[in-house]
Amino acid sequence: MSVKRIVSPTAREALRRVKEELGPDAIVVSNKAVPDGVEITAMSADSLDALSASATSHRNHQRAQPERPAPEEMDDDYTVSLSAKAHSQMPFRAWSPAQTVARSADTGKSRPRPLPSRAEAVARFAESAATSQFSPAPGSQQSGTGGAATPQVVQLMNEMQSIKNLLERQLAGFAWGEMSRRNPAQAMLLAELLDAGFSSALARRLVDKMSAEMSVADGRKLLANTINRNLRVSTADSDIIDRGGVFALVGPTGVGKTTTTAKLAARCVVRYGAERLALLTTDGYRIGAHEQLRIYGRILGVPVHVVRDSEDLRRTLVDLRDKHMILIDTVGMSQRDRMVADQAAMLTRAGEVKRLLLLNAVSRGDTLDDVIRAYAGEDLVGCILTKIDEAASLGPALDAVVRHGLLLAYVTNGQRVPEDMHLPNRTYLLHRALKLSGETSPHRLQADDAGLMVAMPGNAISTQGVSVD
Repeated sequence: MSVKRIVSPTAREALRRVKEELGPDAIVVSNKAVPDGVEITAMSADSLDALSASATSHRNHQRAQPERPAPEEMDDDYTVSLSAKAHSQMPFRAWSPAQTVARSADTGKSRPRPLPSRAEAVARFAESAATSQFSPAPGSQQSGTGGAATPQVVQLMNEMQSIKNLLERQLAGFAWGEMSRRNPAQAMLLAELLDAGFSSALARRLVDKMSAEMSVADGRKLLANTINRNLRVSTADSDIIDRGGVFALVGPTGVGKTTTTAKLAARCVVRYGAERLALLTTDGYRIGAHEQLRIYGRILGVPVHVVRDSEDLRRTLVDLRDKHMILIDTVGMSQRDRMVADQAAMLTRAGEVKRLLLLNAVSRGDTLDDVIRAYAGEDLVGCILTKIDEAASLGPALDAVVRHGLLLAYVTNGQRVPEDMHLPNRTYLLHRALKLSGETSPHRLQADDAGLMVAMPGNAISTQGVSVD
């Protein structure tokens, strides 16, 4: 049996040596951190075949023998493949009948039937993976067996997924430790971005722009410049009020759509007069929603029209086609509400309606991602960041805007109409986004916290689909 113990400074170097010495079909038996780096114990694919044949012969021999007292249970052995060929051998697991007898004696239950043959286990594993993605439904039929998957096969598949997650976390932890040793400035700035609320996907892309010789101060300037370069904002020359058109303000409940509609209306009235503006509302759900907008309309001298469906909206827009700007206050609904798609369809059927998405700056980054995905569409021309005065950090909000490539049209910071709405100021936004919390804050990352975050399952591939210039 060809089993080797390989010690290398890094996990990547160790895996390279495994492939060179044992071939591309080698199997990793175990790995652990040692003072010299990483220790990996691996075996060749031929050795695994020999071990499989030996275990099968041992099982057949044990079945022919009378039952003996169960020995102490041994630790389970797990294998992780490095190739497609080795992957096909994964369903085999060295599980002796003696272990099954011991577990039956401990639980007081009858002895379960023995594991199927290796060929049968491979067939069941492939069928289960193709039909249920490692989670077969109760009672599902397996091709060629005529029955449901055995508990051992289901357990094996779950354990394989757990092993995969553990190895991903270990390798990510090794990568973080290697980065901290080789490039401490890059590791420090990555931790600062995570502390400020940026996603690990964007944070990694940003620090990849740094050179190994760059200092922390120069690195901070580079990060700020890179974010600034990828942040799309409206300017005085591209203000949507000057462009005019039909705009529907959409977003979740409580994000400030009605108040923001009034702020935009007030700015338009100041520049073009009340006769060039029209206000519409589709919000028939909230008590007093129409009245709130009507009050703003009376103050500004602008009539408010109530529409109930796409046909009503289309006719109203035709009647108001001579207006410079038409603002539509829509119904607020959760991003997970199925009516979000119906609302988008209604606006699309009405004609040339552009949507402005309102994002709450106080929300978490993953919540903002959900909102943007739910309200995405070709007619989404930009977003407005609301309640920036209530947010401790603007990192999560700017992170979502940059990653999704949205145009930031306005920011709002209060309830006053129209004073508390402004065109985006890049310097102010970057300062708020990159500002770290106080040293005594319980939310401040400590020591190796950033390494733990990087090593979380899934973060190793979280940079896919994220690009920065």
